[in-house]
Amino acid sequence: MSTKTDLHTISHLLGDALSQFAKLFQNEIDLAKAELGEKVQQIGGAVGLFAAGAILVIPAIVMALLALSAALISAGWSQPVSYLISAIVAAVLAAILFAVGMNRLDARNLAPRETLRQLEKDKDTVKGMVR
Repeated sequence: MSTKTDLHTISHLLGDALSQFAKLFQNEIDLAKAELGEKVQQIGGAVGLFAAGAILVIPAIVMALLALSAALISAGWSQPVSYLISAIVAAVLAAILFAVGMNRLDARNLAPRETLRQLEKDKDTVKGMVR
C-alpha cells in the first residue's frame, strides 16, 4: 500500500513540477515578446533618425559644400580641384553618418539579453528539479 501512495505522491509532485515549468516557460515567452517589442521600437527609432537626418542634412551639406568650393575658388584654386575637395568632404561626412547608423543597428545591441539570461536560469532550475 505504501508503494501505491509513494507512486501517487511522486506522480503528483512530477505533475506539479511540470505545471510550474509550463508557467515558467509561458512567463519567459511573455518576457521575450516584451523585450523584442522594445527592440523593434529601437529599430524604428534608428530608421526615423536615418530619415530625419537625411532630409535635414542634405540641404545644409550642399550649401556648405558650395560655400567651401566658392571659398577655394576665391583663394585661387581651380574649379575642378575645389569641387573635388568639396566632394571628398561630403564623402567623409556620409561615411561618419553611415557608421553611426550601423552601430545603432548592431545585432549585439538588439539581442534579447535579459530573456536569454532568464532562459539559461530556467534551464538550470529544471535540471535541478529533475535530479
